[in-house]
Amino acid sequence: MNKLPSPENERPEILPGSPLLHYEAPELGKNYWVIDDYLANAREVSNRCFNAKRWKKGLPYTAEKWPGMRTNKALKKAELAQLENHVKSLTGATKLWLPETSPGVMLDSNVAQLVGEHESNAIPHTDSRKLTRLAAVLYLSPEPLKEAGTSFYRLRYPNGAIGGNIVTDPYNNLRDALNVQRLPAEAWYEECQIENKFNRLLIYKANMVHSATRYFGKEKRDKRLTALFFWMADLP
Repeated sequence: MNKLPSPENERPEILPGSPLLHYEAPELGKNYWVIDDYLANAREVSNRCFNAKRWKKGLPYTAEKWPGMRTNKALKKAELAQLENHVKSLTGATKLWLPETSPGVMLDSNVAQLVGEHESNAIPHTDSRKLTRLAAVLYLSPEPLKEAGTSFYRLRYPNGAIGGNIVTDPYNNLRDALNVQRLPAEAWYEECQIENKFNRLLIYKANMVHSATRYFGKEKRDKRLTALFFWMADLP
């Protein structure tokens, strides 16, 4: 993954006719929020997730778009309600809800995800604007690799020009906005990285290009454990 060039370096221009993304600089308190030492019972929640019996496999084992394994109900009902109240307070959202991905099927949220170092790399993406406006990740590995947090990215054009980082109306995702099925890792500049820290909660606007920075661990208890949350939201 490419690091964003320093402002002092000469930058090529975006070629006429190239697809564009709008740009909004990552800014703490504006489009992402961080709370450290979030849960009072973080060890209990971490152990609960590690000890879950039913896991659904993703990449590279199935055709799912997400990596590793997932299990439902990472947080209990009261814990989830408390988190959603914090999200609304920080972001100004007046309402959070889960949309249907198909009739009667709700969007996956409040899931624990476990991914090892050989199961995936960073995959910059945005979440569909039809399904998600806010997302959150709760880091639950007790001894994480700090460089395996979450990164935000800007588009890198083939000539090295720097593009934008958010999907806006009328588009729903990067595929719509850029008219491509997928892009290689070389198509992105890493602009901002949030370190992985046990019991850290990261909330962010889901139309920003983002990804897990990297993964770690081989054995189950050593892998990158997070709880993931996705919501539609009435934002100011």
